[in-house]
Amino acid sequence: MQIRISSVLSAGQKLFRISWRVTNTLLLLSVLALLYSAGWEYSVRRYLEGFSDAIVPADAAPEKRVQAILDWMRMGPTRSEETSPTGLAIRDPEKTLNYEQLLSVCGTATNAFLNLARSSDLEVRRLLLLSPDQNTKHVVAEVELNGRWVVVDPTYRVIQRNAAGEMLTRDELRNRQTFEEAIARIPGYPPQYTYENYVHVRVNKLPLGLRVRPILNHLFPRWEERLDWSLLVERESFFVLTLAAIATLVLFLLRQVLAWYADRSLKIPRFHLRSHASRARSAFFTTPEIK
Repeated sequence: MQIRISSVLSAGQKLFRISWRVTNTLLLLSVLALLYSAGWEYSVRRYLEGFSDAIVPADAAPEKRVQAILDWMRMGPTRSEETSPTGLAIRDPEKTLNYEQLLSVCGTATNAFLNLARSSDLEVRRLLLLSPDQNTKHVVAEVELNGRWVVVDPTYRVIQRNAAGEMLTRDELRNRQTFEEAIARIPGYPPQYTYENYVHVRVNKLPLGLRVRPILNHLFPRWEERLDWSLLVERESFFVLTLAAIATLVLFLLRQVLAWYADRSLKIPRFHLRSHASRARSAFFTTPEIK
């Protein structure tokens, strides 16, 4: 009986050691990924701040800042062209801002606008217009101006306005007459880009995504409105930073649970970083007593 208990403990200790080493290795890798992605995100933000400072007047009103970005997208300098644009990183602002093909596609044009607008201290978010079969037919942006989320179409470089020149929200554009008035001001605007059905983020691309949205809507009403999803889904560096931060937190908590289990249940001696750091501090900084 004693031999059986010992063998069970031995197997448990072996499993613990494997779990402990794997967790520590993954935690180290996640910390390194966190540091790398933080540096990446910092460099992207610095780049965008410099870019927006060059094209947006510093003291301009919010509407003027939006118009300055749209004017730059419409009449900016000669941009690079890629023979194979499918190979470009569509979530990298340094690419979306500098390649003509990317500024001509609704998704990446909106990506470029959102990144510049956010760096110009504007409250922005993306809006996906959906077809009846729930596929994305067009991507636009919303900007908070004077307490209203007005629609900006970066692809056509316009703020949506009615016949009187008043800026329009997505709810106002759901009215067919108002929508037709708005697009009559924009040459060549496709009439199928209507606003009957829209979302801020597509969750049906996730596993079981078609069931995720009803659950989220039931548990967290207006969850799309309360969180800014644009930065997460439109900027690759921020997405990687977020994943690395979550992985680091989860692995750290898992390491704490394993440490507690080792100390309380398995009674396995292990390396205690805190106690060793305390001893090292005492050894280096405590003045020895001379007798």
